[in-house]
Amino acid sequence: MERNVVTQRPADASSTLCPVSRSVEQVGDKWTLLVLRELYMGATRFEDIQIQTQATPQMLTTRLKALEADGLVERRPYSDKPRRHGYHLTAKGQAFYPVIYALRAWGERWCKGEGEAVAVRMVHRACGHDVGLASICPHCGAPVTRDDLEAHVSEEFAHERAARREAFKRKG
Repeated sequence: MERNVVTQRPADASSTLCPVSRSVEQVGDKWTLLVLRELYMGATRFEDIQIQTQATPQMLTTRLKALEADGLVERRPYSDKPRRHGYHLTAKGQAFYPVIYALRAWGERWCKGEGEAVAVRMVHRACGHDVGLASICPHCGAPVTRDDLEAHVSEEFAHERAARREAFKRKG
């Protein structure tokens, strides 16, 4: 398997020791977070990520290159003719998952309209119970990581995602 060796982007002259500031430098914009969301949901191909993030090709290319340079994503070829690459999370990228999980929980609690259903339920693979917005399974008490969870997209969110794919096909 071909692997690209990527070094981190150089810190700018105004760098700080603040870990929050340094983290925001790498992942602190909407598009980057949406790209990471799609990678966690299993997308690896440029087109699939573009459809669900609704980023322009230029925007997505820029974000993927930055994530690669920062060591969160690596490109792997999946086709030789034509040459195509998929995007995969590195260990560093996988380690960011608790932040996305926390944003999901916060968004489900504070950014929804009254009566809206939960968009994505996380089910603990080991016991089969919904963990809700917690990082500990309320049924069995086990702490959960991304590998322990299975995402169940609500019917409404599944329709929204399918509509994006259809709209993309019509444009193309």
